[in-house]
Amino acid sequence: MSESIIDVPIVDAHHHLARLDLGYPWLAPDAPIDRYHGDDRDLRRNYLVSDYLADVADLPVIASVHVENGAADPVAEARWIGEVIAESAPIPAVHVCRADLTQPDVSVQLETLASMQHVRGVRQILNWHQDPRKSHTPRPGMIDEPQWRSGFAQLATLGLSFDLQVFADQLTSAAALAADHPTTQIVLDHIGMPLSREPEYLHEWAASLRLLAERPNVVVKVSAIGTTDHFWTPESIAPLIHQTIDAFGPDRVMFGSNFPVDGMYSSMTALYGAFAGITRGYSRMERAEMFAGTAIRAYRLDVSHT
Repeated sequence: MSESIIDVPIVDAHHHLARLDLGYPWLAPDAPIDRYHGDDRDLRRNYLVSDYLADVADLPVIASVHVENGAADPVAEARWIGEVIAESAPIPAVHVCRADLTQPDVSVQLETLASMQHVRGVRQILNWHQDPRKSHTPRPGMIDEPQWRSGFAQLATLGLSFDLQVFADQLTSAAALAADHPTTQIVLDHIGMPLSREPEYLHEWAASLRLLAERPNVVVKVSAIGTTDHFWTPESIAPLIHQTIDAFGPDRVMFGSNFPVDGMYSSMTALYGAFAGITRGYSRMERAEMFAGTAIRAYRLDVSHT
């Protein structure tokens, strides 16, 4: 992609790697294939830094954020990613771990993770839907449960951020969480994952997104576009991206590829080309924030040597 299309450096704020010997239940040969993100059998393989760099091609990616990929042992995954970072930083540069905040002994795991220099935060996917093919949790409302909240309350003291992945109808609960924990950095993944493109649904999504954006400790990722819209076009996603930027402002928006998952629906070049085209009307400084600056601050990246 030419420099005239993307004229600022990129920090990919959300991608995954996989080493199947670590064990990923969702990538197992007998795992269901009727999930909302589509038939993922092509993903059931190792996806290493070399594969990611091949997908990046000639994009000006200067650093990246690795987000947990559902490994059976989150601590083992974190240690592996630490080894990867030691060899290939700044791609990836830091890691966001998985942790189940409902577990009675979660404090032990969080302290272990926080002691790792490359770890910046944790993620526990909280998506709940009446359709079990779309749910990641066994019950609704986990975000409001005292046991989960108790685990979440430990993040700030350990210097850990939280990657929040929910559906649009859970955003009001997310806003309450952010208000109750103003010193915890929350990163909303995938713009709240709007599953429908019906006007009434999108109206409610946008209103809830603006409510969450009122909390200054929340930033947002524009990512997983193909996960919720398998046939997206720049024209179909532009309104969602513009509404997200309007709600949060460029200095609280970051872009992420969600590769290799979103590689099922487009190339990295096509994805970032769409992001670049949609944001062409913003100033270069604003684009620099969205394509790199916000992620650098939120995940405390050192890009001085890139």
